[in-house]
Amino acid sequence: MASNDLGVVVDGTQVSYIGQDCEGIPELLGKKYGHFAKRLDLSFNLLRSLEGLEEFVCLEELILDNNLLRSDLQLPRLPLLHTLTINKNQITELDSLLDHLAEVVPLLKYLSLLGNEACPNELVSLDNDESDYQRYRYFILHKLPNLKFLDARKVTKKEQEEASTRGAFMKVLKPKDLASGEDDLNVLGFHQYTPLPQGTRDGSNHKDASHLGNGNCSTQDRKKLQRVVNTAQSIT
Repeated sequence: MASNDLGVVVDGTQVSYIGQDCEGIPELLGKKYGHFAKRLDLSFNLLRSLEGLEEFVCLEELILDNNLLRSDLQLPRLPLLHTLTINKNQITELDSLLDHLAEVVPLLKYLSLLGNEACPNELVSLDNDESDYQRYRYFILHKLPNLKFLDARKVTKKEQEEASTRGAFMKVLKPKDLASGEDDLNVLGFHQYTPLPQGTRDGSNHKDASHLGNGNCSTQDRKKLQRVVNTAQSIT
């Protein structure tokens, strides 16, 4: 292991530039290490852009944890990349991000998004439960069917089957979309992700979600709905 430049640690084909408070990828990294680095760790910085990453033509693993990257992050085409972790950033929306990843990292097998608002688990809010997180997994696997691991969990055959049939109907809403309150939730329809009962989202069930706002709604559904509203208001 060697450190040839201030803050840069090189170990064979692994390059680390951790905790340097950089807002962009230093030009030096790409010029000096991009032609051979297979693993690049840029965690614990202040990255808002990934400009300069195109120099890393051999990259197979990319660690971007604990930065300031948003849902509109742009990766260059990395045809060899199989592992990508973007834990604890500022990702609030998945749809466009997953479409982008499908295009630029076609060999991606491992993806982790833990600690982002778009990942509905207890790292984001204690109001999230396992069913919320499972629907999030189905949606991602629908978009990226070749994944073998998602977050800290191996993808199962059952998840792949569910994702292929129902994943398209489990889109995760951005927090700001929830902030308008209970009335807006009633008109979103089953094409959007919400932690509501399955009958309101399943395309085979032709009932809409409008009954959840009136007296026909069960007490459990009302509590679930109110919890979503409260969570959204606390985020905004």
